[in-house]
Amino acid sequence: MRPAKPRVTPVEPGEWSAEQKELLEPIGQNGRPIWNVFRTLARHSKLFKRWLPFANHVLYKQTLAPRDREMLILRIGWLCRAPYEWTQHVQIALRSGITEAEVERIADGPDAPGWSEHDAALIRAADELHKDACISDATWNTLAQRYATDQLIDVVFTVGQYNLVSMALNTFGVELDKELPRFRRTPA
Repeated sequence: MRPAKPRVTPVEPGEWSAEQKELLEPIGQNGRPIWNVFRTLARHSKLFKRWLPFANHVLYKQTLAPRDREMLILRIGWLCRAPYEWTQHVQIALRSGITEAEVERIADGPDAPGWSEHDAALIRAADELHKDACISDATWNTLAQRYATDQLIDVVFTVGQYNLVSMALNTFGVELDKELPRFRRTPA
């Protein structure tokens, strides 16, 4: 059962310590919103400071194409029943070339009709990592037909990173930001 209200509340701008300000202000540059996820994690600024470079690598600097990365993130968010993660990344996925119909199919899983062999293997990789903490040989071999070793490593770390974030968001009770558009289907 998910918390009905936040267990860890987002730190409000007027409450920011010097360290929190140093971490959060760059996120809000150029008028970008400082989402609840960041303001919540800033409650533990030492951890947040060390986690942020890894999170930025996985989101912005890894070897997977944005579409592939977002397919993995959406699937693990769905499997973790993480509405915050799902809602944030539906918007990113749509900007990354994933269609609304594909978002629906990601929720339905790797056996939903319409996936290419590669896309189904991506979604299946998230399923297998979630269920067994290991990608099967069959799925690995399918992904290896298109991916180099560093990309295969990024598959695992993308799912792992967003599994961790989903656990944190769910457990802390991070509320959806009011500005986020809602998709018609959300994990519960």
